Amino acid sequence: MSSSRNTPAQAAGEVWLNHLAVEKGAPENTLSNYGRDVKRYVEWLEEARITDLGFVTEKHVESYLAFLREKLAPSSANRALIVARGLHKFALAEGLVPVDVAAQVSPPRTAQRLPETLSVAEVEKLIDNIPDGEEAGAVHLRDRALLELLYGTGARISEIVGLSVDDATAMSTGLAPGELGVLKVRGKGNKDRLVPVGARARAALEQYLVRSRPVMTVGKSPALFLNTRGGPLSRQSAWVVIKAGAERAGIDKKISPHTLRHSFATHLLEGGANVRVVQELLGHSSVTTTQIYTHLNPEALQEMWRAAHPRA
Repeated sequence: MSSSRNTPAQAAGEVWLNHLAVEKGAPENTLSNYGRDVKRYVEWLEEARITDLGFVTEKHVESYLAFLREKLAPSSANRALIVARGLHKFALAEGLVPVDVAAQVSPPRTAQRLPETLSVAEVEKLIDNIPDGEEAGAVHLRDRALLELLYGTGARISEIVGLSVDDATAMSTGLAPGELGVLKVRGKGNKDRLVPVGARARAALEQYLVRSRPVMTVGKSPALFLNTRGGPLSRQSAWVVIKAGAERAGIDKKISPHTLRHSFATHLLEGGANVRVVQELLGHSSVTTTQIYTHLNPEALQEMWRAAHPRA
């Protein structure tokens, strides 16, 4: 947001965004999106000749929602309203306004779409389609280790590409071959969490570290995963690795950066894992976010019923 016309509403928006960055540790992408939404809201208020949040009424917020629904897709309109509500809630907490006029204005419900996932067979095909024997090149070993780690831990792409060699070394120190490792990843809000790393992911990672990374490294990058120029592998490049692997494996599904993460969660829950455990592994702050994965197909529900019901 620009501070050239520092109206009270603009100032409140800037203070809130700074609070989210410094006090809450909000990620850069979130701050960027929120910044655009705050700017849109303040400019809409200015069109209505309002420059101070203290003069906003519930009717104004409702009119803003109507404006959003005309201009934006439902999901974007909902997020923009949530940002406006967050600003008003913050303004009340800071004593900038006497009442939160946005509290009762709720975004319309949108149909909850289940995330696209791969079946266990498709995940195996995706990974096993990448060479790992003597014929494997440096990029093959890197890609296989990357996919094994993404699926094996359920971590976000940004969390995996943010790992350093020291992180991988700390995980493996003192462990026997095939033993379960524990990796520390840094998630949203700079919060650290521990995720288990199974034998297959560990083996693929060790192959990459021994046979591939020394060939790929240029200079002294501490990043665990490197690109072909020897620099840190980006989130976008990691996504390309997944998409290209799916195409090679003949998997005709819409792949997203979170596909393996979604598959990890779904397969754990279908295998009987507790939703609270999966919540911890994914790093979700609320179990509500994790519960989207609890949608099971009819066959799975029937199997669970037969196994658990006393009169099955």
